Amino acid sequence: MRLLRHRPTPPVPVEPGDVLAVAEGLRVRLGPRDVLQGIDVTVRAGEVLALVGPNGAGKSTLLGALAGDVPAVGGVVRVHGRPATEWSAAELALRRAVLPQSASLSFPFAVEDVVRMGRAPWAPWAAVAPDDDDLAVAEAMRQTEVAAFASRPFGALSGGERARVALARVLAQRAPLLLLDEPTAALDLRHQELVLRVCRERAREGDAVVVVLHDLGLAAAYAHRVAILRGGRVAADGAPEEVFDERLLSEVYDQPVEVFPHPRTGALLVNPERNL
Repeated sequence: MRLLRHRPTPPVPVEPGDVLAVAEGLRVRLGPRDVLQGIDVTVRAGEVLALVGPNGAGKSTLLGALAGDVPAVGGVVRVHGRPATEWSAAELALRRAVLPQSASLSFPFAVEDVVRMGRAPWAPWAAVAPDDDDLAVAEAMRQTEVAAFASRPFGALSGGERARVALARVLAQRAPLLLLDEPTAALDLRHQELVLRVCRERAREGDAVVVVLHDLGLAAAYAHRVAILRGGRVAADGAPEEVFDERLLSEVYDQPVEVFPHPRTGALLVNPERNL
């Protein structure tokens, strides 16, 4: 007798402003240390939320907890209205896509094959909509500008190229909640802007994007909202123009920081204070 595998239910369509993930009183302990201590964060559709803060502040841990990958010792994380622990892995994969800090593969997969891995959660519906996979893969490769080397082995790429392919895999997953851990770290200036424009585009289309960033200038330019983490707590949460305060940032980073308007556009600029 052949056993029938349960087919997970896909997410319902979301509207701008819908809460797709929330952390309430979240506490996470790694080893003997409380890495997150009573975090409250809300992630809404149609919004880019940037997580910023110094090394060790808990940004990546918070991202992992919002993904349902890092267990909590206190509080709760809800994804699409339900505790993350109540979703199966297959159901979570339809609702959120996660980009880790680094991407590595042990086998010589071609770039297009790596991107196509993002379609794995939708395999149960492949026979119903056979063209969906091809369209999603092609669009993700176009957005990240990796189509030109689709047939090259992933291992033969530069660090920045690998980062863009890894992001393309996440975009191809077509989940309404994107969780991206330092997607710009290995990229040149042009491709940093490209990736953050893609984040804004996905938000305009109604998705929710949470992105860990070290570059406060990028966060100021592209995030609708910023959560500043310090010592496992949220020091501030709001629009960049509200929370990017010179005194607060200087305290959080233990480094003098300047916040000022661009002389031509008036856009917010954030730079370390330098006395050269």
